[in-house]
Amino acid sequence: MSLEGASTDGTNTDPAASVDDGRGASALSRDEVFDILSNQRRRHALHFLKQRNGDATELRELSAQVAAWENGKAIEQVTSDERRRVYTSLQQFHLPKLDRSEIVAYDNQRGRVELADEATDLDVYLDVVEGSDVPWSQYYLGLSGLSFVLFGVVAIGMYPLTLVPALAWGVFVTMVFAASALAHASHDRRMHLGADGPPADLQEP
Repeated sequence: MSLEGASTDGTNTDPAASVDDGRGASALSRDEVFDILSNQRRRHALHFLKQRNGDATELRELSAQVAAWENGKAIEQVTSDERRRVYTSLQQFHLPKLDRSEIVAYDNQRGRVELADEATDLDVYLDVVEGSDVPWSQYYLGLSGLSFVLFGVVAIGMYPLTLVPALAWGVFVTMVFAASALAHASHDRRMHLGADGPPADLQEP
């Protein structure tokens, strides 16, 4: 499994571009966002915090959930060592980094963290592509090519495709594209940070 891209609009974009925070200013460059999301533990922490809809979270609760995701366990099955390793790295490195980027507000003294205003409008999409799969862009390109060939064969009257009216073929292709679009929309909802369920890179295809 690989992360092919992360963007704020569901498409792979130029990493050198900037991220609009929704207030007319570009506070974080896309390079900075990619750097933050390059670490799985930070992605998982942000995923959980976005699921909380801005509510402050105890560091011990955050570390327990991240440890559970990383080890493929239920929270109650996470060992104290697994929880402690995640807790320490979040406390000493990852959360301070996110705090400096103003993506989270981290209170080290109280052990509490919450999403900052900078992350409120940051709608991050992760394009997760399995080794045997293809990105959606290539899928639509292939589907368009097959449709073009189909219409070409129908246009020249090649048997047995002529047994079906051209209008029916048009309806069929339209339905295929519509079904693909619905599947793509459902896929996109699952791929955003903060979507229901585990992080995108841990979900079954």
